[in-house]
Amino acid sequence: MSEGETTTVLITGAAGQIGYALAPMVCAGAATGRSTKIALRLLDVSFAAQALEGVKMELRDAAFDLVESVECFTDADEACANVDVAIMVGGFPRKSGMERKDVLGKNVAIYKAQAAALASKAKRDVKIVVVANPANTNAKILAKFAPSIPKTNITCLTRLDHNRALAQLSERSGKPTREVKNTIIWGNHSSTQYPDVNHATIGGKPARDVVGDDAYLDGNFVDVVRKRGAAIIEARKLSSALSAASSVCDHVYDWIYGTKEGEWTSMGVVSDGSYGIPEGLVYSFPVTCTGGKWQIVQGLNIDERSRKLMDESAQELTEEFAVAEECLAESA
Repeated sequence: MSEGETTTVLITGAAGQIGYALAPMVCAGAATGRSTKIALRLLDVSFAAQALEGVKMELRDAAFDLVESVECFTDADEACANVDVAIMVGGFPRKSGMERKDVLGKNVAIYKAQAAALASKAKRDVKIVVVANPANTNAKILAKFAPSIPKTNITCLTRLDHNRALAQLSERSGKPTREVKNTIIWGNHSSTQYPDVNHATIGGKPARDVVGDDAYLDGNFVDVVRKRGAAIIEARKLSSALSAASSVCDHVYDWIYGTKEGEWTSMGVVSDGSYGIPEGLVYSFPVTCTGGKWQIVQGLNIDERSRKLMDESAQELTEEFAVAEECLAESA
């Protein structure tokens, strides 16, 4: 993938809120580059087919220079054909009265089927980012049932949490977000995630020194980042579709074109055992990207408090996947 080529991008759940916000950003080049032509594929369930056609009509009417084609699908096998980038927004949301196992059971079935479609139809080097919650576990299910796709090509979105952390430090310090670097989101995209500022800088200085309030950084800062999605739902009465879409584009763009020198981002990736995180978990780490590949940042000092919070999120992910495995066994 490089600037000037045509890239085939798949968005699943494309008739939903995030899909509607994401599709025009992708068409404008925010994910794959401002001079990369785009063949866009939109996938959703059959009852959303009419709404999906409406999204297609709007995208065509916007007359994006980069867009070669926009196609709508309700069949995953057809939608996944020759895909370069797959953005997996579609999933089964938790509804009132549903237990966690019920939600996991629905998503296990969805991601098992889509894994098969991607493995058989997409390009061998397809880059996949799972957005639908529970994102980490959905990504692990996808990896399990698409063994022909390199596990390094399957990720989940924690860039939204990373960007939220940058924004909170920006507001607290009075500095623009471009001056805030190297926050970290460790763990699950859930309320156990650990937003870590111990290695962050603001204007080139340690973030803790600039903010000068450890009680805030260890307390309210963490809570705000963890609960930001719920706060936005309370304010908007709708989910954080705009910021999620923007963060997806950031995730894909940095993965393809690389992170800036001396900077890292946060991505949910399959653990190789780094920092004592169990191998195979899809866990958010600090990563740098070069040449279309990501690498976990190594050698960071982890204090006792951080170790405890990182392990708590890993434990939640281990338990969550165990429940998903039960769902798989019951559906077999």
